[in-house]
Amino acid sequence: MRAELVSVGTELLLGQIDDTNARWISERLAAVGVDVLRRHTVGDNLERIVDVLALAAADADAVLVTGGLGPTQDDLTRDAIASFAGLALVRDPELEEMLREKFRGFSARPMPESNLRQADVPAGARTILPDRGTAPGLIVDLASGTRVYAMPGVPDEMVEMMTGTILPELSARAGDGVIASRVLRITGIGESAVAEVLTDLFDGSVNPTVAYLASMGEVKVRLTAKAASATAADDLLRPVVEEVRGRLGDVVFTLDDASLEETVLELLRREGATIACAESLTGGSVAARIASVAGASAAFTGCVVAYAAEAKRDVLGVSQETIDGPGVVSEACAREMASGARRVFGADIGLATTGVAGPEPHGGHEPGTVWLAIDAATVSHTRGFRVTGERARVIRWSQQAALDLVRRYLDGRPLPVSDRTV
Repeated sequence: MRAELVSVGTELLLGQIDDTNARWISERLAAVGVDVLRRHTVGDNLERIVDVLALAAADADAVLVTGGLGPTQDDLTRDAIASFAGLALVRDPELEEMLREKFRGFSARPMPESNLRQADVPAGARTILPDRGTAPGLIVDLASGTRVYAMPGVPDEMVEMMTGTILPELSARAGDGVIASRVLRITGIGESAVAEVLTDLFDGSVNPTVAYLASMGEVKVRLTAKAASATAADDLLRPVVEEVRGRLGDVVFTLDDASLEETVLELLRREGATIACAESLTGGSVAARIASVAGASAAFTGCVVAYAAEAKRDVLGVSQETIDGPGVVSEACAREMASGARRVFGADIGLATTGVAGPEPHGGHEPGTVWLAIDAATVSHTRGFRVTGERARVIRWSQQAALDLVRRYLDGRPLPVSDRTV
């Protein structure tokens, strides 16, 4: 069974909000065996919404629309579906009463008459009554056999209608079959290097398929299989997962789409170890990533963000000789910062970052110069390298490399050497 998604809202095109709905819907459709062919985003314009509906319905058995079901003049999804299907909009008295009842519960003030637009539906359409919010969902069967589902853009209201009505319907229509994916995440090498290692798997992939998704400091390899059951899909995926892991080696940090910080926290919990950070270059962002993981307090003890040389000296114990000699952007400074973090917080592991994020040089060092250090009872290791590109890229690669240094240490992997440019 094939589906296409349509996200309605000019705010999506302007980048004012992220379209988390489309991702959520795609994941749930895959789980019930529905193939998503395309995802469309269109602004609040009647003609353009109609055009996108026509494009989506041409190839799909189901078109799922989110957004544009509110009460204001720019909420045009109802009108567009009616126009595309050649149906009149009619006022549904049950919906009108539902809206009035909801507003009586919200406030003593009378309902604005404009809200009654939400009681207008294409003639013959089925509706999905909302528990949350006031926007009813719509289900319209086209003459071609394609079914159009329309839901509010508010994520909680969308999820309610998907789980309560739409997913069960689509699952029944799709019949037996599931689409399952495994995501391996890689750090330390780029997308082209990953693709070179997996070229034959990618070129020959049918079921499971192989795909890549790159971001700063990380590459995802997504393996997707379609089968009659979840067990059968997993049986198809398992040997390919092992093949990919075997080829790429220890740059793969998870087989289950966990973030690098989640992976590090899991290893810390496994070892019963604690960690503290000392950050200059990354400004506390490594610690923020660690602390963002639920349960981080069991392993994360604290962080010192020390930009100024005096803070490095007075709080972390970086020696004046190091500050006056090799300077704060140096192997020696990173090593002493890591040791200081471990001492200050009484942690098992100290992790430090220092360098020049850019865009200007600092202290005779080029932008993108990075020094990292890890300090523990059995290791004192530093890594220096240079990152090309803008400030955000330098910081992101530095975060990744710092967390990966901890991951490798805890997992007994070789620790990377210095002088590599990324």
